Order: sequence, then C-alpha cells, then structure tokens
Amino acid sequence: MAALRRKFGEDYQFVNTSRETTFSAPVKKKRQRFVEKNGRCNVQHGNLGGETSRYLSDLFTTLVDLKWRWNLLIFILTYTIAWLVMASMWWIIAYIRGDLNHGHDPTYVACVANVYNFPSAFLFFIETEATIGYGYRYITEKCPEGIILFLFQSLLGSIVDAFLIGCMFIKMSQPKKRAETLMFSQDSVISQRDGKLCLMFRVGNLRNSHMVSAQIRCKLIKSRQTPEGEFLPLDQCELDVGFGTGADQLFLVSPLTICHEINPKSPFFELSQRSLMNEQFEIVVILEGIVETTGMTCQARTSYTEDEVLWGHRFLPVMSLEEGFFRVDYSQFHSTFEVNTPAYSVKEFGEKSSLSSPTATPHRDRVFSVDCMEAMEERKCRGGGAGGGGGSASARLPSKLQRMSSSGKEDLQRKVLLLSSQPAERACSTGDLPLKLQRMSSSPGQDDSGGEGRLQLKSLKVAFEPVMTQSTGDLHQRSLLHTHTHTHAPLHTPVRTPTPGRPEDNLPAKLRRMNADR
Repeated sequence: MAALRRKFGEDYQFVNTSRETTFSAPVKKKRQRFVEKNGRCNVQHGNLGGETSRYLSDLFTTLVDLKWRWNLLIFILTYTIAWLVMASMWWIIAYIRGDLNHGHDPTYVACVANVYNFPSAFLFFIETEATIGYGYRYITEKCPEGIILFLFQSLLGSIVDAFLIGCMFIKMSQPKKRAETLMFSQDSVISQRDGKLCLMFRVGNLRNSHMVSAQIRCKLIKSRQTPEGEFLPLDQCELDVGFGTGADQLFLVSPLTICHEINPKSPFFELSQRSLMNEQFEIVVILEGIVETTGMTCQARTSYTEDEVLWGHRFLPVMSLEEGFFRVDYSQFHSTFEVNTPAYSVKEFGEKSSLSSPTATPHRDRVFSVDCMEAMEERKCRGGGAGGGGGSASARLPSKLQRMSSSGKEDLQRKVLLLSSQPAERACSTGDLPLKLQRMSSSPGQDDSGGEGRLQLKSLKVAFEPVMTQSTGDLHQRSLLHTHTHTHAPLHTPVRTPTPGRPEDNLPAKLRRMNADR
C-alpha cells in the first residue's frame, strides 16, 4: 500500500468490497486556476470600502464591462423611466393649466391639443421622442412652458440615446468576440527539437482575416519563497518564446507551434518528468494583435497547469498540400503522439554529459611559439638554472628529448667530477683549467706522472669546451663518445698538432712543443 501511495500520491484510495479487493484510480483534487481556459481571470476584488466611488467616475467603462444581462436591464429601465418622467411633466402642465377639464371643448385652446389624461400625455411624449408625429396631438402657441419643456425633452433624449446606444454598440463590437476564433491547444508538450528540450503549444486562427502585428507572450505563475523568508504567492516569471530572435512576432495564417527552449535561464531548467508530477504552476499564454477588419486591438488568453503539460509528446501535423492551396485539418489540432524524450532535466543532462566526457586527453608534444620560448628562457635564467646556453636550447626541444638531454648532461657532469677529483688536480674546476695548466707548465721539476696528469687535464679541457657550446643532443652524443674514449683508450694518447682556431692555440709554447713531441 505504501508503494502504491508513493507511485500515485496520497489521494490513492483503497476500497474493500465483499467480493474482492480492488483499487480505484487516483482521485486528484481540482486545480484552482488563475486564468481559465477561455481566458477569464479567476480573481475577485473585495473589501473595497470607499473605493467603490471610483467606478462611478468612469461610468461608461463600468457599463461596458458589465455582463449582458445587466446592460439590457439598465437599457430598458433607463428608457422606461425617462419616458414616464417626461410624460408626467406634460401631464402636470396640462393639469396646472386646467386643460384636463376642457379636453372635449372645441372652443378651448389647450397647451397640447387632445391631451386630457395621463395616457394621452404619455402617447404625446412617445410620438415626439420617436419623431412619429401622427398629427392628432401637437403643441399650440398659447403655451410657452410647453415649448421650453419640448426643448429640454429633445436634449435629454439625445443624451440618453447617445449614452445607451453607444454602450450597446461598443459592447457588441468588443474585440473579445474576435478572440473566440483564436484557438489554443488543450495541452502543452515537452519534447526535443533541434537537440534541445523545449516546451511547446499550438495556436491557430479560424478566420481568413489576419491578425496584424500578432505577438505572443508567456507568464509562469508559481508561488515561491525568497532567501529572506518572504512568501510570494502567484509570483509571475517571464518565459522566453523568442523575444530576442523575433520568433514571438507571428504571421498567423495557419496553426503555429510556439516553442520555449529550456536552458539555464529557463525556470524549467531543473524540471524532469518525475518532478513534474509534484510541481504546481500555471503557464499563462497571451496573444495580442490588431483585428484587420476593425483596427481594434484584440487579446486572447489561456493557461496550462502542470496536469496539462505532457512529457515526451509532440503535436500531429495539420497542414497538407492540396491542388493549388494548403489545407488545415483542425480535427487534429489538439492531437499529440509520444516520442522518445529523456526523462531527466536539462541540468541533469548537462551533469551526465560532463561526467561521461574523457577526463584526460592523449599526450601531445607542445609546440611553443617564439615569444613563449623566449619567455621560458628568461624565466629559466632568472631562476638560476644550471646549464647556461644548453638550458635555452633544451627548452626548445620536446619533452622526450629534454629528458634524454638532461640525463646525458647529468652523466657528463658526473664524469667531470670523477676526473677532476683525482689527487693531482682535485682543487681545480672546469673554469680554472686554462689558468691551472699555465701554472703547471711554468713550474719546474715536474715528473712524468705530473705530465700524465697535465695531458689528462688538457685532453679533458680540449674535449669539454667544444661540447658546452653545442646543443643538448650533441652534448649527449659527445659525452657518450668521451666515456667510450676514456674507458678503452690509454691515458697517454698521442695528441695531434693543433690547427689554427682550435683551443690548443691558447696554450703556452712549452706545452704546445710537448704535445707535438708526443
């Protein structure tokens, strides 16, 4: 039972009978609408107090807004009372002058001829007001008060006719009746269009006359509570139906489907098929335009509650091509059919899409621009990184070659430290090699072992300086070559005669002769 209530709501009824146990369909309470399907606003104003006098200040609009039964009653009562009052005034004049006592005396000149009682006075007023003029009753020149009353009667009759007939004409020609031939679909649907979830409904025009400058607007009526705790009953929110793109301007010669795209700016951004069953809202649709035949502005309204929003449906097409014209089948105007539509909201769809996308992209070697490489070189120099010119060259290489060159450089530096840490030259550094060799060459009493150390340092210096001026790739290759040479060749390797432009030219003459002899 609890599962059934969760599925169908609290209004699901459990019925026990003597024969068997049956379940009745869920009974949902009638939804109180803010705007009826016919466009009438379900709002009543009460407790106006002294503000009711404002209605009398605009009497004409008040009479036009009244219902037809009240208009007809006021129309009849106004003419009847005016006729009775004017007939009574004519009878009073005849009574004061004594014409009622000499009604059948042919020699007596009365104010109004042949008026000798109230019915005759009433008939005289009707003949005068309706300009019938049978010729039997008429005003004589002996009655100035009758002439004044006749002028007043003519003016009052014209005012009453203009007021009441004008009200009736305006009420009959109101553009509200034109709205009766503008149709809205009974339900609205939610489905995908162009890959986007949309709320859609249909409008149509039954007449051949066009609606000039037709424009449609939508309002979402929903109660909400602000973060400050204020409760806003029937809060109104605008629904975008193409205001920015001009889609709200309609050329309404055939039924059109109005579309509201559900995006992060839409109030239905978090609406899903499941949450739709628990929501309470109302969508008010307002269609405005100018009636082509009368030039009056017409407005048609309707509304859709949450029960009238069909998830996963689409409207049936109503247009067909005939011989020489297009035909609209209004029998299918309200019909829909089911389509495959995701049951989750746009927000949930975006979250699922972001989670399903790959988190890591395949490794690619980065290609640096000239400005980027210069900035990296300057940053490396400021950071005091080792390597000198080799560091800037390695920054321009891909990451794999940089790792290879850095490993080769570390091996070369390790070999330099091992060679320089021998007892004969432990205190010298790579930068002091030329000066140290000069001091060694100028000092007397050196034995053969010292010579061997000088030759070893010299060969190291000669082989090391050209390497440091090359790229990191050449550095790695030459370091491997030096390693192979020092491990397999003897220390007393004969050195060739230096050629001009080589580092040996900078050595003293004694060392150059020693190298030439060896």
